[in-house]
Order: sequence, then C-alpha cells, then structure tokens
Amino acid sequence: MTQRLNITNGDSAAGTLSEAGIEGKIISWRDVLHEGPVDSSLSLEELSKQRARFIAERRWDDFTHVSGDFAERDRVTQHLDYFDEIVLWFEDDLYDQLQLIQLLDFLGSSTARKKKTLSLIQVDGYIPPLSAAKLKELDEKRSRVTPEQLDLARRTWQAFGSDDPATIEALLDEKTSALPYLASALSRHLEEFPAVGTGLSRSEREALTAIDEGHKTPVAAFLEVAKKQESIFLGDIVFYSYLERLSGNKNALVTWTDGTAVVSPSSERSREFVDGELKLTPLGREVLAGRRDWQTINTESRWLGGVEIRPGGTGWRWDPTERALTREPAEKTKSRKSSPRPTAKKAKPRKASRVAAKKVKPRTAAKRSTRKKK
Repeated sequence: MTQRLNITNGDSAAGTLSEAGIEGKIISWRDVLHEGPVDSSLSLEELSKQRARFIAERRWDDFTHVSGDFAERDRVTQHLDYFDEIVLWFEDDLYDQLQLIQLLDFLGSSTARKKKTLSLIQVDGYIPPLSAAKLKELDEKRSRVTPEQLDLARRTWQAFGSDDPATIEALLDEKTSALPYLASALSRHLEEFPAVGTGLSRSEREALTAIDEGHKTPVAAFLEVAKKQESIFLGDIVFYSYLERLSGNKNALVTWTDGTAVVSPSSERSREFVDGELKLTPLGREVLAGRRDWQTINTESRWLGGVEIRPGGTGWRWDPTERALTREPAEKTKSRKSSPRPTAKKAKPRKASRVAAKKVKPRTAAKRSTRKKK
C-alpha cells in the first residue's frame, strides 16, 4: 500500500484534511514567511532556527514551542524513506505561496525525494471551508509537480530570500503560469515595501485609513483591512504588531484614545486590547496624507524576506502609481553583506497583467484570524 505524506499551511487546514479522511500522515508548515528575515541561502535547519528566533522575539509564540514544532516538521520532510508520495496542499495567497515555494525548493533538491512522487493541490480560496467530498475530489485530481514548477519555485525562493528585491520584479516579467497564483502573491509582497511619498507599506496605510474612517477597535480595523485584500493572507497577530510599530513610544501615528501607546496583546490583557479604541495622532494624519514620510520618522527596522528595510529616507520603495520598485538615492545604504550598491533608478513598469493582483471574491477574515494556527 502506498504511504503518503501530506503537507499543508497550518493546523486548521491539517485538521480539515484529517476530518475528511485524506489518506496518509498530515503535517503543518505554519511559518509566516511574509514577515521577518528569510535568508534563502541557509539550510532548512538553520533557516528554521532563524525563523523561530524572530517569531519568539515578536512574542507571537514561545521559542521552545515554535522551534520544537519546526524541528519536528523538518525531521519528517528530511526523512522520507517511509513515504512513497508527498502531496502539497496550499492556497492562493501570499502566506501559502511562500510556504509552497520553500517546500518545492527544498524537495526539488532533496536526495531523499528523488524516487518519490511529488504532487500538488492548489486551492483558490480556503481549505477549511471545503467539504469532505470536495477535498476528496481535489485529491483524486491532484497533479504531479513538473520540472517547470520546481525550477520556477527554486528561482523565486532564491529571489525572495536575497537582499535585492529587483530580482522578484524580474521574475514577474517572466511567464509564471506554472504556478498560477505566484505572480499575484509576489506583487502583494512588493506592496509591503515603503511607499514613495508616505513611507507606509500597503498594510500600514490601510490600517491607518480604516481607523481614520471609524473602524476604531483593533478587531474592526483588522476586518476592514482584510476586506481590501484580493486574497487574504494577513493574520490578526501580525496585524496587531503593525499597530504596535505605528504607535511606539515617540512620534506615534496611532494610539489608544487616551494617548497611550498600542502594545500587542498578551494572554493576560487580550480582552482589554480587542475592546479598546484607537485614534490617529496629528502626525499620523500628516503621514497618511503624504505630507510626512514615515520612514524618516520610524526608528525600527523591518525585514521583508531577504531585505532589511532600515529607517531613513534611502533604500527600496514601492511606487504605487507606476506599480514598481524604485530605489531612493542610497550612497550610505549597504546590503546585508555590507557591499555597496550603485544608486538605482526607477524600475521599468511591468505590464499591468503581471502586476495587478488577481481579483477574487473577498473572503471572511475571521476564518484566518491567526495564520500560524491556520
């Protein structure tokens, strides 16, 4: 009898597959790769340690717990002797597509996988709401992973984990139909770079806009931002960390209505957090209007894949009008390896069909409120 390993995005999807009677062992990948450092040159074990440290530093999980989960996940994927087939179950959004290209990159180069069947099931939407009958139908129609898919995933994973995001733009100028949801996911990733003019990422701009329009509690703002997404990828825990970054101790863009700083919720004060009301500061309104640049005010670095976005007026920016990356004059900006970069010019705008995110029917954000438990 064929022994199968099923890998999916998180615990909720894994539970759904198990309840539907999907054959074989089922494991969750869990990592929120769209936030924090990702060095694609690292081995799976070393990258898992890097990711676990970041998640623990952000207070999204305990280091011992998350590192243990990652170690067990990695152990299974590195020792495949028991399995004849590996089936990957992933959705269309940024959260899932990054996990998918990481796995395809790893499995494509794994000697332990060479004689195994590798199959892929991609869902346009969420896995958990699907019926058992629909999941079994998808399972029966699963397709073999092709060399073209492995090659595209390998090159995309390398680009995502490098310190030059222009390599992602270059991929978007190529044909990416081998992985049909990848282009829209990568375009959404690029929108998280600080925007020309405001210095805000798309998520930060939408959060401030939601609060300014009257969605004043953290939950209300989160749900309003989720409605704006072509494919929902952002979980509430990460969203609340954005509010904390925008608040800070000095030069806050958003605070509680009493003027105190927003701090991401803990188990001890979660009710106080979700019931509290937020407000924009005068500075927040100035930044949202484009009269001040958040990157020249903010003092905290942010990592997007392999790119460290340092505070200041230089570095990579997203031009929402041209829908392309540009690089502000960066004589003092250095790469992660401290090698100087030339001053970059604005990237050539990509064709609209490659740039615009795929339009889909908005989905209920509450179903994906905590993506690491997905």
